[in-house]
Amino acid sequence: MNVKELIKVAWKSLLSNKLRSVLTMLGVIIGVAAVIVMVAISAGTEATIAEQINGLGSNLVFISSGFSRGGPGMGAQSASTGLVYDDMDAIKAQINGVAGAAVDQQTSVTVKSGSTTLEEITLVGTTPDYPTVRDVSMGTGRFFTATEQERTSKVVVLGSNVAEELFGDADPIGQTVTVNTTKLTVIGVLAPKGLSAGTDYDELVYTPISLVFKKFMPNMFARFMGDSVRQIIVSVEPGADMDKVIEQITLLLNKRHDLTAETSTISITTQEDIIQTQESTTASFRTLLGWVAGVSLIVGGIGIMNIMLVSVTERTREIGLRQAVGATPSDIQVQFLAEALMLSLMGGLIGVLAGVGGGWLFGALSGMRTVIAPYSLLLSFTSAALIGVFFGFFPARKAAQLDPIEALRHE
Repeated sequence: MNVKELIKVAWKSLLSNKLRSVLTMLGVIIGVAAVIVMVAISAGTEATIAEQINGLGSNLVFISSGFSRGGPGMGAQSASTGLVYDDMDAIKAQINGVAGAAVDQQTSVTVKSGSTTLEEITLVGTTPDYPTVRDVSMGTGRFFTATEQERTSKVVVLGSNVAEELFGDADPIGQTVTVNTTKLTVIGVLAPKGLSAGTDYDELVYTPISLVFKKFMPNMFARFMGDSVRQIIVSVEPGADMDKVIEQITLLLNKRHDLTAETSTISITTQEDIIQTQESTTASFRTLLGWVAGVSLIVGGIGIMNIMLVSVTERTREIGLRQAVGATPSDIQVQFLAEALMLSLMGGLIGVLAGVGGGWLFGALSGMRTVIAPYSLLLSFTSAALIGVFFGFFPARKAAQLDPIEALRHE
């Protein structure tokens, strides 16, 4: 029996009981579609996380310090190991390949304007390079200058949502707001940036870090220890060697704080490091989703085997007639395998279409981003074909092993 005739016979056999064939394919369709949709959700999540992290700025290096224990503080950040404001100036002055640097020191404040009061607003003490380093742009007004930083000027830049909540449609530039008990002049409003890497930049307010040190987070030990900062963010020039810059920063900070590679508590990470960490988490999630969806495929394969076994029983006499006119056991086996394979391939094709459509529909209705991964289409379709062959083999072998005489006697 040639391939064309084999396909024709298999197709005719499936059409002889359309409803049963459709119901048999349904398990494969659901399994294939589930694999594609699950992978699309996972890939969409990964893409969103990567975009949010890259949205923080370009070529960034994040420097933070751990905590040392010992002495009266027992858990306070040590002068020798904690980052201080002067570390940023040293990095900018002594490290080649640095395009800009900014510090980030945050505290929670209450902001008032007229009769409007906003509580638990995050105040970010930073430096003039912040808009460039963190890739934020001004909506109206301006960011504070180096002169205002040095003079500890009482100025503030508002996130777009904070400005709208405090002033509505009125122009906030030049207006006065009270942050805790300190009156500050609004000099700028940032353009909307939204949520990025878990931080809503539109809900923040920004002041010179010198003002934060003086008014909002005074430290009685700053004269001896330096003003401690939570994080230093460095923007590396596009053509610079990132690894070399990180190595230079590590050596500089260890020298400044009298640390060694073994005792250093300073942590340096890049955007790529953060993305890889997030991807490792979502990869585990994607694997779990893939296995759950794969179970549906296996269930579909079991359905194919079940129906093919029923088909062998129903068509026992037909099998005997084919054997009587010269069909060999291998011909019978190939015929039933072809039917099982055709069921799985048709189910796989429909499942691919359903998965692509389902992924798009899920993204549109749920608000979650979905990305159809081309490999998931090939993987799910190939899996459907293999399942058809695997679960179709036993019924086909059973059909091939029927005794022709007994088969002809079967009613």
